[in-house]
Amino acid sequence: MLNDYRGKAVLITGGTMGIGLATGLSFGRQGADVYLTHRWGTADESEVRAKFQEAGCSEPHILEADVGHDDDTDALLGEIKKKHERLEAFISNVSVAHVTRGLEDYDKKSLFRSIDYSTWPMVAYTKKAKEVFGKYPRYVIGLSSGGPDAFYKNYDFVAASKAVMETLCRYMNYRLFDEDIRINVVRSRLVRTESLRATFGRDFEEFAERFNMKRQFISCEEVADAILALCSGLMDGVSGQVLMVDRGTSFFDTLMRIYEERDSIDI
Repeated sequence: MLNDYRGKAVLITGGTMGIGLATGLSFGRQGADVYLTHRWGTADESEVRAKFQEAGCSEPHILEADVGHDDDTDALLGEIKKKHERLEAFISNVSVAHVTRGLEDYDKKSLFRSIDYSTWPMVAYTKKAKEVFGKYPRYVIGLSSGGPDAFYKNYDFVAASKAVMETLCRYMNYRLFDEDIRINVVRSRLVRTESLRATFGRDFEEFAERFNMKRQFISCEEVADAILALCSGLMDGVSGQVLMVDRGTSFFDTLMRIYEERDSIDI
């Protein structure tokens, strides 16, 4: 690591489980003062603190905050301001979107809600940080997926909100080019999380394994380490980009690959 994160503030929304928690631990191991948010009743705070202790990290700050409520955002950043002059890194990890099973589920209000929760916090928190601290976060990372480019079951509105995020990432980089800020989006292939199971169904992982597609899945830690790398100082020339964390599987996890390996697949 080039950057010294000891005592510096890192904020991760939706940071008490899955990719958010893994990212918090990655920064915590670097000595960062980690702030994790969750919505009411969605986190076992004692379990999260235990994981940080096991990793040899300082105890995280765990706060209840709804990314869709401006008052919660104000209170959260005000709390961080009590101890820090700047928000070093902001990871916009929360994704809440309507599960779409057919065209009859298309609803403008649900689409806008998906964008409000899955996309807009990357913009809103960045702007609010400038108001509160007088400067933008040095690093802003949004979390996306392969959904904008490929069909995922029940994923219509999630994919649409992620496409908006990726577009705004590029335009924010242009608008803030002369500021001390780097804005990127990290995509990943499928990650074994409760969000994945809620969207695709609990039998999806077993189904994927039948077709020898375990390589579709990326670990939370791999995504977290990619995020940390973008915030390390060693990649400061990278901004306004959408990076895929997939170990190269996007190239070969296709029908042709299944055909090539058909003898080893239980069909």
